[in-house]
Amino acid sequence: MRELLEAVATGEVSVEEAEASLAGYATGEAGRFDAARETRRGVPEAILGDGKTPEEVGALAATAVETTGRAIATRTDADHQAAVRDRLATDFPNAEVTVHDRSGVVVAHAPSFETPDVDATVGVVTAGTSDAVPAGEAAVIAAEMGATVERVEDVGVAALTRIVDQLDGLRDADVLVVAAGREGALPTVVAGLVDTPVVGLPVSTGYGHGGDGEAALSGMLQSCTVLSVVNVDAGFVAGAQAGLVARAVGAKSREGAGDE
Repeated sequence: MRELLEAVATGEVSVEEAEASLAGYATGEAGRFDAARETRRGVPEAILGDGKTPEEVGALAATAVETTGRAIATRTDADHQAAVRDRLATDFPNAEVTVHDRSGVVVAHAPSFETPDVDATVGVVTAGTSDAVPAGEAAVIAAEMGATVERVEDVGVAALTRIVDQLDGLRDADVLVVAAGREGALPTVVAGLVDTPVVGLPVSTGYGHGGDGEAALSGMLQSCTVLSVVNVDAGFVAGAQAGLVARAVGAKSREGAGDE
């Protein structure tokens, strides 16, 4: 602790960095940021844009970069994205900011940040183009956790030949996130054809009875094949769950390589 206090006194470590080190979180102008989440849980902390002003998202992104070297903001719009760019350009001009337009995810890395390297592949599969938003969120989170991400798009059950044509690649993945709206049948079909863990991601596409993802969620929960299911449009959770599986697979691979 003395070394940390001396570093604060000399300006080598900011007050926010010291607080994050000691308490596990940092308190900024827009609230508390859980800087220790990745160390504690293996899942990076993210800033939810929904319900926050652009200024609040920008401030939290700055706190995230200061304390962890990385910021991830989800469910953002153009105003949130501009605020993150502007705030980081002022506070951390060397940070690299990437905006994933379709999914609404913003990622920023400080120059010193190193993304984890996991020796495992996450496949992210969509039934249709309308499922791309939460699926894209899942893909970004899994990649930020260090996994290699492979995308398979528009292979819904309306034409089963589309998914059958992709089976070899799906079977090579270490874990799959399968996103579907409407009746949510695709994860059940995929889980019956592969020996890979499948995370079902119901999407709020579809209309009429059971619309807004309700039928998709119910169908996945009632699946007669083995899969896990997250909430409607919960792309972050699906990507994080897949990332945790990938990390466990990667750790086993390293152990196996060490035994040789």
